[in-house]
Parts: sequence; structure tokens; C-alpha cells
Amino acid sequence: MLKTVSALRFWYHLAWLLVFGMAHVALAAEIASPDGRLVVDVTTDNDGAATYSVRFRNEPVVTPSRLGLRFLEHHALEGGLRVASTKRAQQDATWEQPWGERRRVRNHYNELTVRFESTEGPQRFFDLRVRVYDDGLGFRYEVPHQDHYGEVGIAGELTEFCVPEDATAFWTPARAWNRYEHLTRTTPVAAVELANTPMTMRLASGTHLSLHEAALRDYSGYVIDQRRPGVLRTNLTPASDGVPVRTTAPFVTPWRTIQVAERATGLLDSSLILNLNEPNVLGDVSWVEPGKYIGIWWAMHIGTKTWGSGENHGATTAAAKRHIDFAAEHGFDGVLVEGWNTGWDGSWFHNGAVFDFTESYPDFDLEAVGRYALDRGVRLIGHHETSGHVTNYESQMADAFDLYESVGVRQVKTGYVADGGDLRWVDADGVTHHEWHDGQFAVRHFERVLVEAAKRRISINTHEPVKDTGLRRTYPNWLSREGARGQEFNAGWSAEPNPPEHDVMLAYTRMLGGPMDFTPGIFDLAPRPENPDYRIPSTLMRQLALYVVLYSPVQMAADLPENYAKHPDAFQFIRDVPVDWEKSVALAGEVGDYVVYARQERGAEDWYLGAITDEQERDLEIALTFLADDTVYEATVYRDGDEAHWQDNPYDYVIEQLTVAREDSLELGLAAGGGAAVRFRSTDEAEQE
Repeated sequence: MLKTVSALRFWYHLAWLLVFGMAHVALAAEIASPDGRLVVDVTTDNDGAATYSVRFRNEPVVTPSRLGLRFLEHHALEGGLRVASTKRAQQDATWEQPWGERRRVRNHYNELTVRFESTEGPQRFFDLRVRVYDDGLGFRYEVPHQDHYGEVGIAGELTEFCVPEDATAFWTPARAWNRYEHLTRTTPVAAVELANTPMTMRLASGTHLSLHEAALRDYSGYVIDQRRPGVLRTNLTPASDGVPVRTTAPFVTPWRTIQVAERATGLLDSSLILNLNEPNVLGDVSWVEPGKYIGIWWAMHIGTKTWGSGENHGATTAAAKRHIDFAAEHGFDGVLVEGWNTGWDGSWFHNGAVFDFTESYPDFDLEAVGRYALDRGVRLIGHHETSGHVTNYESQMADAFDLYESVGVRQVKTGYVADGGDLRWVDADGVTHHEWHDGQFAVRHFERVLVEAAKRRISINTHEPVKDTGLRRTYPNWLSREGARGQEFNAGWSAEPNPPEHDVMLAYTRMLGGPMDFTPGIFDLAPRPENPDYRIPSTLMRQLALYVVLYSPVQMAADLPENYAKHPDAFQFIRDVPVDWEKSVALAGEVGDYVVYARQERGAEDWYLGAITDEQERDLEIALTFLADDTVYEATVYRDGDEAHWQDNPYDYVIEQLTVAREDSLELGLAAGGGAAVRFRSTDEAEQE
């Protein structure tokens, strides 16, 4: 009898464990990158919250981090969840960019989709789709249609990135008046406050991470919010009514991305952000043309000309024609003209409601300038400054693009100069609302501009934009954008000009998102004699190197045309360097210290190299293994002289010719705040010329 009772108790306890205890045993799913070095685990914790973690070469780089969504009107997708099912997929394909830093992009990943279901309350479920590449990973929430979710207001995401708090972070402050235009801070992760993405980190082991997002469409951008030391959460940018996102199920979020590399240069070679975007939706985009341009621009920044009308007005017909002549003579594709349309007089920063995008000032003949440019083989580049008044711009946008199309404009630089949180729109009742540049309202607006421009075969270069999340793949007419402190900060726009490390930092942070219209090529490095503190923190050779280091398919020779006549030998590099590339390779560098890039001209054998350093001089030895086998190259080297220094001797430089091959190395001495630029031509090609 005792044996029978004991047996019953055993089976009773076993049944209890199976029925009740197993409910608390989390099912886990694991997915690895194609090379097996990067592994992501997805599961639930003791509270039934969805979590993930990441290992790289067996090192925990993201420890268990929570996932989830909170809604205004509905139950959250937060706790009380279980893994209901998993699906796996993989892809290995190569696609071609119509333009870019490399022609062919390999899209090679392993994918895991995990269905999470509620275990209590109304039935709720969502999918977490994870794609793992050799260079990083992306994951997003996919919320199918279900009875409890129709129209939804997303109050916030619970997405976390739990990283070692003693890692070094390179970041810029978010939700501040100056949008993304801040100097990069270098701190322990534990000191990070609200931060923009991309945010780059170096772990104690030397592993590098960068947090960002891909395919930001009809959603709010996020900033990094440190909740506890080392616990970084996505903080969605709110709309003017306080709600970050309004949408309808089914919906998907942008991809939350983590780029991972052994060394800093590995981040620079990543195509993760591009690969996580949808393919081109515009069809034939042969009309999208990268190129180099000059413009009526820098003179206003250094105070010798004005955007507004008057005796110092910059955008006159005569001035535009002089710039077009210079562009035609030296092989530039376009001429940007800012300040041609009415609305600039007075405090244009506050004048967004009065800009007219089809009416010229009396001293500027748009049609005549457009014809003159086309006759000289150059295109006029348009400009639409909105001062952040979106309603005024959208009410005129179709007519403005029609006008530009009629005069041969194929590229338009748009601007949204307004404090962060002060984009403006006016509702049907005449009430003005104020939005962030990275909120859902702005994200929708920027996409509308692309679609409207594409109808006229016009491409866009956005200044004061939303951050770049790779949408140039989906909309190839989104050529470039700003989104960081550019060259104009060295002309008097800030009491604190960019330090020499700033340009280097951009390569490892902002540029991981995509191209930037930095506007390099300043040859007068002290453009404000009345204020010597405003100078370009660069040697002349560094200005050349920026054309290779800071990628954009539209690159400006930003200085006044007359300043290039002072150094015609150095100007030759700007004339030669292309903007569209077959391949790009990061050769050497460390975050904020220095960077060396090599890029091959698209459809040609020529290679170009750019190297820049911070305030420290450096001697580098660069292996030339990127060059083709069995080919001898003529290298034209533009380098700092032995006495060069960005502050007191920026014009000391040497231009020399070398004969090199793949098995050789190139020794480069970079001055403080300096750089070097090199053009490699095969000797066969050089002899033919």
C-alpha cells in the first residue's frame, strides 16, 4: 500500500510539473550569421517578456535585453508572453546600386521569425523578425491584423540594448535645439544621456558596435535613452500631441540595427543598413545623376554676400553665369544658387510662411540662367529653403518642381532650418503645430517630397533632415543629406568651430547611416580676416582627402571660385576625383583618431585614396593590396609637407609622382589636422592619355 501511495505521489508531481511548471520554462531560439561568428538568442524571461541577446566570437556584446511595444488604447505587448512558433529563412543574393560607394552589394543573411503570444488577458501576438549578417543584425516588430488591434497609437517601444557600461561610447546629444548638429562626445557608456544614432561603441575587448535603425518610414525615429547604467532603450520621438506613432494594424516597425566588427574599420565596410531597406520602387532611375558642383553659397556664410535682396545679394543673374562659366571650364556638373527666390529678406530663420518657391528676385532670371547652364553643358541645381514651415512648402511644392523641371533642374537642395521641435504645420482650423525633424510627421513629409520630385525626374539633397536610414535604396533620388555639423560651422555659425577630430568622427558615426553633403574643398582656410578664430581646422591636403573619406554622390567644391586659382596644382585633384564608385575599402583607422579609405572609380581602373587625422600628426604605412594584380600604377600623391600644421602652416604641401604596384606599401606623413589624397592610374591608361 505504501508503494502504491508513493507511486501516485510521484505521478501527481510529475503531472503538476508538466502542466504548470513547464509554463515557466522559456522556449529559446537561436540564429547565427552565415560565418557563424555572430549569434542571436531570442526567448522570454521569468516575467514572460520577450528578450534577445547577442554574442560575437563567443563574447557577450548585448546581454539579455527586453523587447515590446506599449499602446495608448490597447494592451501592451510586454509581459505574459510565450514563444509560440519559429520560422527560418536565408538569402544570399547580390544587387546593384544605381550609384553608391560600391556597385554590387551582397545581401547574405540568416533569418529567424519568432511568434510571441500572450498567455493571459485578451489574445495578442506579434512576430519578431531577426536577420543576422556577418557584419551585424537587424530586427523589427511585425504586428499582424487581430481583433484587438485596428487603429493604434504607439506610446513607446521597450526595445533595449544592454551593453557593458564600461565600454567607450561616441555619441551626440539628442532632442536638442540644434537637431543632429553637435560635436561628438567620447565617454563611458554609463555617461550617455539622450543620444542620436548612429551611436558607436568600443568594448574593452576591442569589439566595435554601432546602434542605429534602417528603413524608417511612416514611423517615428528613435533616440537612445539610458534607463539604468548600460541599459539603453529606444525612445521614440513624440509628435506635437505627445503620441510618437499612429498607425493601423497590420504594421511593421523600422529595423533596429546593431553593426558589429572586430575593428573600427569593419564598421566602415558594412552594408547592413542598405540591405535592410526595400529595393528601388521608382523603376528606371537612369535620370538620377551623381556629380560635383559649385555654388553661390559660401560667400553668404562668410558674410561677403547675402541671401536677401540688396547691393550684396549673392544670387544675381550675372553671378550665376560667372559660376556656370567656371563650372563648364573645369568639368563640374552643376551650379547651386541659394537666395534666388523671394522670402529671404528680414529674419529668414523665422520667415518660413512667406517663402515663395516660384517667384524670383528682380535681379535673377531663372529661365535665362537655366538656359545658359544647359548651353554650357552644366545644370542649375535648385534650392528650397523652408525655414521649417512645412505647410507653406507643401502648398507650393508641385508648382515649384514643375518650374524647376521646365528650366532643366535635375537636383534640388532642400532646407529645414528651424530649432529642433519647431517644424511647423497648420491644420484646417488655422492652428499651428510644432514637430521634431525625426518625428512621424517629418518622416512622412520627407517621403512625400521624394515622390513628388521623382514625378519630374528630380533628385533631392536634404539639409536639416531626418537621419539617414538607407532609404536611398528604395528611393534612389534621395542622393544625399546633411544631418551633422558641416563645413559651415567653420565659417562663423558657431562660437566653437569643428575641431580636427570632428571629420574623423563623422566617418565612424554619422556616415554609417549614409552619404553626407559635408561641402569640402575650402582653399582659403582663414576666410574671415576680421575674426582669426574662425578658420578651417585643416591643412589644404586634408580638404582634398575629404572627397574620398566622406562619401556623397554629390560633392561640392565649396569655396569661392577665385580661391582655386591660388592653388591650381591642388585643385587638379578636385577636378579629377569622381563621386561614384565601383568598390570602397576602409584600410586603416581608429574612431576619432584617423581614417584611411580607398575607392575605385565606377567603370574604370583608377583608384583614389584619402587619409585624414585628428589633432595628432601620424606616420602611416598603407599596404596597396586593393590594387589590381599584374598592373603598374602611376600614383599622384598630394600630401602635407614636413612643416605643415592646420593652425599655423596649412599650405605646406607636396605633390609627387610615384610608380607602385599591388605588392608595395605607401608611406604617408599626416600633419596635425592634416591629410593626404592619392590618385592611382594604370601606366597603360596614363600613356594612352
